[in-house]
Order: sequence, then C-alpha cells, then structure tokens
Amino acid sequence: MKHEAIFRFAGTHMGRIYDAVKPELEVMGKSSAELWIEEDETLVLRVKAADLPSLRAALNTWLRLINIAKEMQEVVENE
Repeated sequence: MKHEAIFRFAGTHMGRIYDAVKPELEVMGKSSAELWIEEDETLVLRVKAADLPSLRAALNTWLRLINIAKEMQEVVENE
C-alpha cells in the first residue's frame, strides 16, 4: 500500500476503546488498518491505503469509530 497515516490517542480507558473497535479490524478493499496499545496506554491507529481517496475514506471511518467509542465510554462513566 502506497499511503499511510498514524494517529496516537492518549487518555483514560484506551484499552476499553481498543476492545470496542478491535472487531472492526479487517482489510477493507483498498485499505487496511492496524490498532494496538503501547506501554503507556496510548492507542495507536495505523491506516494504509492504495490511493489518497481510499486513505481519506478509511480514516473517516476509523476516526469516527474511535470517537464514538470514546463518547460512549464517557456516557457510561457519567451514569
């Protein structure tokens, strides 16, 4: 794959967010994603794609999934 983007997310309960979005990991046509937790509890997302439009589309999906998981974690904490 020609194009790649890496995002790091720091905060509380990153392991829970990882667990929430991990089932979505799979090769998606022209893109693929990797997700892992580093020692300092940082969630790392790496997205690779064959072309820029595919990278943009995959990033939109993954960033939205992570954001929703984070928002749901906050809802659960505030109940």
